Amino acid sequence: MPTVLHIFGLRVVIYTNDHRPAHVHVMGNGGEAVFNLHCQQGPPELRENYGFPESVLKKIAAALAVNMMHLCIKWKEIHGHHSY
Repeated sequence: MPTVLHIFGLRVVIYTNDHRPAHVHVMGNGGEAVFNLHCQQGPPELRENYGFPESVLKKIAAALAVNMMHLCIKWKEIHGHHSY
């Protein structure tokens, strides 16, 4: 599971054997959240949350939105050209 970004001391990862739609797992500080990216148009959408408070989730979503292009490129590199 390659780490594709670090935000607020958290790891943003994309699993190599994962499924569509394009999404990332955000891990650290005892929590994990999954955000669907909605590549190219965005915004990222929270799909699952295990342990992060709402205030942190909002910050994560904002940081993912700023890095959307990078994350979508990484998803495509890992999963191929028809994988959004």
